[in-house]
Amino acid sequence: MRPGPERGLWPGEAIGRSLGGLTTKIHLACDGQGRPLAFTITAGNVNDCTQFEPVLARIRIQRCGPGRPQTRPAQVAADKGYSSLKIRSYLRRRGIRAVIPERIDQINGRVRRGESLRRLDRAAYRRRNVVERCFNKLKHNKALATRYDKRARHYQALVTIACPRLWLP
Repeated sequence: MRPGPERGLWPGEAIGRSLGGLTTKIHLACDGQGRPLAFTITAGNVNDCTQFEPVLARIRIQRCGPGRPQTRPAQVAADKGYSSLKIRSYLRRRGIRAVIPERIDQINGRVRRGESLRRLDRAAYRRRNVVERCFNKLKHNKALATRYDKRARHYQALVTIACPRLWLP
């Protein structure tokens, strides 16, 4: 069968079927003040945790004065969709503190094996809503919220234009 709108698959155009119909996901990393640092765009049916490393790899914060840009945050606060062994070990290898709650199946597995549960820093996790507020500000752009463009590169350009606007006072 040929890819097309009836199946919701346009290869390379970041349009995919999800519960809301044909959609596109923006995977975003932002700083503590809700300013976007890096993002990727995928089809709506792509799992969030597959884009964790590519988004973190795109973070580049220029230093004041000479020196290499900063590429590693001190901590990462994410929702349960990012709770996986692969992501936690990736963060541990890079020396980044993970503030990610465990899914219930992971908690039940730990209890069954007799392991201790991971402690979640609730105060740090409460700050995760900064990411949701960043998405809210981005979606004030109607063309970004509804995705009028079919081409992924056009939509990515629109997100790229919208992100620096959030850095302005």
